[in-house]
Amino acid sequence: MTIHVLLVEDDELLVKRIQNHFTNTEFTIEVDPTGADALSTIRSRVNLRGAFSLAIIDIVLPKRDGLQLAKELNTLTNIGVILLSSRDSQADRIAGLAQGADDYICKPVDLLELELRMRALYKRIAHLNSDNDKNDDNGEEFIEYADFKLHPDNRTLITATGAESRLTEAEHKVLICLIGNAGKATSREKISEEIGQPDWSPNDRTVDVLIGRLRKKLNDEKDQKRIVTVRGKGYMLSI
Repeated sequence: MTIHVLLVEDDELLVKRIQNHFTNTEFTIEVDPTGADALSTIRSRVNLRGAFSLAIIDIVLPKRDGLQLAKELNTLTNIGVILLSSRDSQADRIAGLAQGADDYICKPVDLLELELRMRALYKRIAHLNSDNDKNDDNGEEFIEYADFKLHPDNRTLITATGAESRLTEAEHKVLICLIGNAGKATSREKISEEIGQPDWSPNDRTVDVLIGRLRKKLNDEKDQKRIVTVRGKGYMLSI
């Protein structure tokens, strides 16, 4: 098995370190040092043998905005996106996740940590793609709640107006958590655990950003009748 990874990074030393680390593994690392051709390269191989499963993107690139590239990839395929950055503040991590990235790793990069996160993300992406193939044969299955539907495998959200949007993995997990606890307030700590980030503190605004993005996709930004803020307790999906 070969797992194709596009590394969008202009730091030649880091590129060499990553390539050397993954030599003799199932990961094949291809490099775009500027980001100029990243989107077209990935798009050209969608649904083909050799399609990219993961993209590792430096936020600061010579010819592309790494955050914008992550956002565009989020609408293109089920490719897993990991952002690399020397910026380690909470605000920067929030900005990365807000653009649809699945993970965020601060520089200097610990190669073992990178490998573990790549393996975990690939496992989740492969599971999604496998379930999608089954659904192609067996018909569509949705979770229906109130006035929206959620495809649990390809993370497609369909609102009452018929508008479709693809949720990121983190958004999907948050919504599933809220559906599972509908009518009850769910704390930020509980949501963090559900999406696999138990180290996030209650003061970390990342969960708030994910909730904001879900509200936007649910057309719930103004009245917030669907996802309700329960002061001092967290968030609740109304019944």
